[in-house]
Amino acid sequence: YLGKEVTPGFQRLDLLPRLLPVYREILQKIASLGVEWVQIDEPILSLDLEQPWLDSFAEAYHTLHDSSCRLLLTTYFGTVDHHLTLLKNLPVDGLHIDVSSAPEQLESFLTEDFSGKTLSLGCIDGRNIWRADLSQKLETLSQAASRFAGKLWIAPSCSLLHCPVDLALETKLEPEIKNWLAFSAQKLEEMTILGRGLNQGRESVEAILTASDEARQSRMESSRIHNPVVHQRVDNLTERDSQRNHPFVTRKHLQQQRFNLPLLPTTTIGSFPQTATIRQARAAFRKNELSHLEYLSAMRAEIREMIRKQEEIGLDVLVHGEPERNDMVEYFGEQLWGYAFTENGWVQSYGSRCVKPPILYGDVYRPEAMTVEWIKYAQSQTGKPVKGMLTGPVTMLMWSFVRDDQPRSTTALQLALAIRDEVADLENAGIGMIQIDEPAFREGLPLRKQDWKSYLDWAVKAFRVASSGVKDETQIHTHMCYSEFHDILPAIAELDADVITIETSRSRMELLDAFVKFSYPNEIGPGVYDIHSPRVPDASEMLELLKKASRYIDPTLLWVNPDCGLKTRNWPETQTALQKMVDCAKTLRSALQA
Repeated sequence: YLGKEVTPGFQRLDLLPRLLPVYREILQKIASLGVEWVQIDEPILSLDLEQPWLDSFAEAYHTLHDSSCRLLLTTYFGTVDHHLTLLKNLPVDGLHIDVSSAPEQLESFLTEDFSGKTLSLGCIDGRNIWRADLSQKLETLSQAASRFAGKLWIAPSCSLLHCPVDLALETKLEPEIKNWLAFSAQKLEEMTILGRGLNQGRESVEAILTASDEARQSRMESSRIHNPVVHQRVDNLTERDSQRNHPFVTRKHLQQQRFNLPLLPTTTIGSFPQTATIRQARAAFRKNELSHLEYLSAMRAEIREMIRKQEEIGLDVLVHGEPERNDMVEYFGEQLWGYAFTENGWVQSYGSRCVKPPILYGDVYRPEAMTVEWIKYAQSQTGKPVKGMLTGPVTMLMWSFVRDDQPRSTTALQLALAIRDEVADLENAGIGMIQIDEPAFREGLPLRKQDWKSYLDWAVKAFRVASSGVKDETQIHTHMCYSEFHDILPAIAELDADVITIETSRSRMELLDAFVKFSYPNEIGPGVYDIHSPRVPDASEMLELLKKASRYIDPTLLWVNPDCGLKTRNWPETQTALQKMVDCAKTLRSALQA
């Protein structure tokens, strides 16, 4: 289901009959080693599936059920009660369901007849870092235990790879905040406690439950979490706060007058290579081995060099390169109230890359400007426009460990107001282009389409609150990483960013077809080369993609840029690739103007 079809007419579901014998062979080998249970993950059951995919489950598990192993069919991240009949009839020995993210589904499994099957309840949140409400969890599990006597398991909701390893390794977290948290090791302890309470009675864990209740009460009442000023700002938001002064057509004319950019203007997404020198300077500053003045001088030297290189390459719109930033979320979180940070809270991001998400524990407030001095300094080094670079509210939310004591929509608006203040300060400092990155915008979509509208409504509103407090001649950019946008393009258009940059080189501009069919109204920068690869494409490849884009999109609305930021690349390949990109833009520009 998660594969992608490339050959026209090919159906990936046709591969299933060829895969099943391989699965049978693997299961038989596992059984021969004495393994009794095998967990098979099928998280797509949380989605709305078409009938052929539902039918394939019956085909698959009837083929696999006599493998001599007991099969635990495992689902997570959402409810599966809309597939209850299918699950009841599948020939598997056990089911795992996520009752942390979807507690409402438990009732269906307790009232339907699942006799003969073991039920594994994912009652401990495997995706966030808050302590469980053990008293409430034990009460819920007790109800399930009476229904599934002898056949009830308790587990995390999903794999613990989404959580840091051990809270005991954190020596610098404020004790009060630390008392509210549970990392993977602590989550396993919570499950042990719940198991003991089920098997030996509540009184056997009464003292631990009391401590859990006290920690929960402490969190609810803490002055660290609640900021009346922030709540008042959110409550006082009006429709006007999420609207630009005039429509894009008017803004475009004013922006053209202000910046006088050529056809097919060239730019980058924001970050430039994070060299060893940059990382060493940041590390030395954190360890107090560099004074503030020495650190400032080092970062300014890097910014000057990046501006010089961009001017040499011939880019039309420059960036400061972000040498001072460790991570696009952590950097901003470090400067906002309501965030806490770990020393060792690493989790896997993708492939072998890991991130250390900040902990968003309380009401968010920006005490002072976060980026203005860096961007002002960069702009002072050139006569070309320099974009201010910010991370958007939805991405700040999605890529943090988020508080679970208020709706995410409220937290998103708090973040939006903090970013709005930064946008206003950048504009007041004379910065005319401001990019608010939202690579996680689509990632936040709920699994089931019936829930999409609610999410998109508040996500779009958060972005617009962050971006709408500027004059018409100030140009708002946003960037979104590779995603399937075709089914949410109305929401993308509702963001009303003057310019959107997206990853399109790997799909060879196929993504633009959706923008054309939708008649996307604003300017767009489709990436012309893939920054995830060290390979520098030939100029002819970029030119071919750029020509293809110009056939999709009115060239007066087109920008030219890489797919994404250049933080992970090195300077030689970056300079070579950008020079080819600029040359291609000039070539096509001349052809279009001839």
